[in-house]
Amino acid sequence: MALHQKAGKRATYEDLDNIPRLMAAYYLNAPDLDDPEQLVSFGTSGHRGTSLNGSFTESHIIAISQAIAEYRQKEGITGPLFIGMDTHALSEAALATAVEVLGANGVEVRVETNHGYTPTPSVSFAILNYNKGRTSGLADGIVITPSHNPPSNGGFKYNGTDGGPAGPEITSVIQNRANEILKNKLQGVKRVPYTQAIKLPNVKEYDMMTQYVEALGEIIDMDAISHSGIRMGVDPLGGSGLYYWDRIADRYNLNLKVVNYAVDPTFSFMSIDRDGKIRMDCSSPYAMAGLIKMKDDFDISWGNDPDYDRHGIVCHSGLMNPNHYLSAAINYIYTHRNMWPKDAMIGKTVVSSNLMNRVAAGLGRKAYEVPVGFKWFVPGLFDKSLAFGCEESAGASFLRKDGSVWTTDKDGIIASLLSAEMLAVTEKDPAQHYEELVAKYGRPYYDRVDAPANTAQKDALKKLSPSDVEASELAGEKIIDKLTCAPGNGAAIGGLKVVTENGWFAARPSGTENVYKIYMESFKGEDHLKRIGSEAEQIVSAALKKAGV
Repeated sequence: MALHQKAGKRATYEDLDNIPRLMAAYYLNAPDLDDPEQLVSFGTSGHRGTSLNGSFTESHIIAISQAIAEYRQKEGITGPLFIGMDTHALSEAALATAVEVLGANGVEVRVETNHGYTPTPSVSFAILNYNKGRTSGLADGIVITPSHNPPSNGGFKYNGTDGGPAGPEITSVIQNRANEILKNKLQGVKRVPYTQAIKLPNVKEYDMMTQYVEALGEIIDMDAISHSGIRMGVDPLGGSGLYYWDRIADRYNLNLKVVNYAVDPTFSFMSIDRDGKIRMDCSSPYAMAGLIKMKDDFDISWGNDPDYDRHGIVCHSGLMNPNHYLSAAINYIYTHRNMWPKDAMIGKTVVSSNLMNRVAAGLGRKAYEVPVGFKWFVPGLFDKSLAFGCEESAGASFLRKDGSVWTTDKDGIIASLLSAEMLAVTEKDPAQHYEELVAKYGRPYYDRVDAPANTAQKDALKKLSPSDVEASELAGEKIIDKLTCAPGNGAAIGGLKVVTENGWFAARPSGTENVYKIYMESFKGEDHLKRIGSEAEQIVSAALKKAGV
């Protein structure tokens, strides 16, 4: 994809969404039930869409909320439901709608004090903290966010009693019931007006921020950071954790500065991403251009996406690639957590860098590879068979210092603070740690590109088998593995991965565009990486042709 002429430049008036029109569409538009793109669909991280095209409307949230209330009743989930929202405009409306329906259904709803913004990890933490030691009356939650996606987007995600994003065995039930409710024109839905809902005895405020902030010393060496005096800079990118940083700095006496306090539903303070859109992607050097310009003002700095489940780490050398930071973080933390289970594995997605596999082997740990989506790490983090779980899109969570569970959803706050701990304890920033790993294990070259694909081809790609790949070599090396299921948990990866000794590619269909994504990596250099990319398209095309499309 060609780089947009505005990439990395501050957004201007013509780049901004019309928020009044967006909000009117939320209430006025109704989904076209003959269009599958407008039905409720729980992807890798909940239902997402925009009111402008009828894919995220009041009707969707009414139906999903009613389906969740019914699911809870059927499963005997009677504890509180912790619900949080990020700073997208549609999140505010969706929260109100959900409270109207959940409250009327008798659900014990818990919203942040003063109905404030709530990071994803705070919701997961609240669920697990409440459920600790309980065997009944368990809590669950909802996170209202489209993650880093543009301002016109909305998202709605259900987290189960294990604190993490629900797996397909749960979301398929909720999704099917929600679509049934939509097709029945919302008949049977229980709902009261918002002004009544917030006065119901089962709808209460709950201070999720304080309990989360107070516990941070149990997972991050906050004393080391404080005593080091290192200068930390934070650009909240207008997200839900904005007000957490000053609380954290005050509580732990940190030399930390927030560089931007703006909350704006147009996100007008953002720099334009590589494709010309406003996108709060903290792993993009274009979206993070503002903080990168200030990199020498701090010893370490970072930004987070609107729901704070992702991290972008900025060192003096610039913004770190997520794969690079996570590899360095894995190597550091597994050697600085003496109370972690000795057999606890390192969780990674199949499209994350194989440098993590090499680091795991060097640590004497097993790399546990799963399909894309943090939900696949939830069981392992919950039962502590995984001490660290991460994905290539800059999401991670890990265990507390004593080896107990922290969150089972991605936590951009602790991932960011870990970078400060690394610097404070070792006097080397994460980029320097990464260069040491490269010297030991080799330098990986990683990229992701899009290739055109129609609906039939995308469907076929999801269903490929290893036998559909006839190629025996990739970029001059013998193919040693052809995967359509993740080696860690055996779950379908929704595509194909081809592996050689020094390189690999993975192809997965996009859920929103007529393309498929090719992830690729080489340990032999840029030219080898380009060859992998070129041959990947040929291999996928041949496999799809063999499959009959």
